[in-house]
Amino acid sequence: MSACILVTGGTAGLGYHCAIALARQYPNHRITIASRSDTQDAAGSINRLLGQTNVQYMRLDLSSLSQTRLFVKKWVENNNLPITHLLFNAGLQFPHGVSYTEDGYEKTFAINHLGHALLFSLLTPHLAQTARIVVTASGTHDPAQKTGMPDAKYTTAEELAHPSGQALHNPGRQRYTTSKLTNVLWAYALERRLADLRSDPNQGRNWTVAAFDPGLVPGTGLARDAGAVMRFAWTRVLPKVLPVLRALVSPNIHSAEESGRSLAWLAGDGKVIGSSGLYYEGRKDIKSSEESYERAKQEDLWEWTVRNVAEGPEEIALFSLKTLV
Repeated sequence: MSACILVTGGTAGLGYHCAIALARQYPNHRITIASRSDTQDAAGSINRLLGQTNVQYMRLDLSSLSQTRLFVKKWVENNNLPITHLLFNAGLQFPHGVSYTEDGYEKTFAINHLGHALLFSLLTPHLAQTARIVVTASGTHDPAQKTGMPDAKYTTAEELAHPSGQALHNPGRQRYTTSKLTNVLWAYALERRLADLRSDPNQGRNWTVAAFDPGLVPGTGLARDAGAVMRFAWTRVLPKVLPVLRALVSPNIHSAEESGRSLAWLAGDGKVIGSSGLYYEGRKDIKSSEESYERAKQEDLWEWTVRNVAEGPEEIALFSLKTLV
């Protein structure tokens, strides 16, 4: 093996199909698919499908900061290869009342943003000199797209992490769309810092980042915490009527395989991996929401995240990308 690729949420849905495409494209890379469980032996099924042995599973619980740190500890112990691709694809929504992680953070924000941000920060010393980071966001973050989901509403990172007052009554689907907005805000804040690294000849690092909207992808595990009727429609009915949905609702509706291949394309196609700081709807770069370009919100999210996940001054400096070891 020559290098490593990490795909969170890679055991099912579009992440699984993305892992297949990347394993086929990079047979000499170790492809790690990470999620809370792999009950269907996704890694084994990909290896059997391709007649390869380069896909492995590692358990990752993004809702827990300590478990995320443990994942990286095991990663470093078991992998001595540089990481060329980081795909932050895992995500959940909790449609009912506010739920909290063991660390005391609202779960949607913690899993969809905070865990991934910590994972990136801990893995930066292990990235290859040229590396690609792709963050799976969602078109639902943009009110102009009129997706039918509640409009995203970013106040402060602290308010998203520890809702209070009226925010405690925000619908779970709005917490989801706002978490997808944080994905885009974080990607843009990261790009400014990566641009500084790329311009520094002493660093020698060519790291790029992109945000990705997979479209509406029925059949994925996103609705696992929804009611029984919604879960049945999402997993059993809607995947069978995609052409009708595209005609009546939106052309940005895809199967998990279609969106997975697009995610792999954005991560590994030579025509786009040199671009950075862009937002893609499938394979087309488009403008994200107006709010996502507000630098004050990008920086509020970035700085709050570093302060709350870093342990001590050395990690603060590393996580801020001011020092790299």
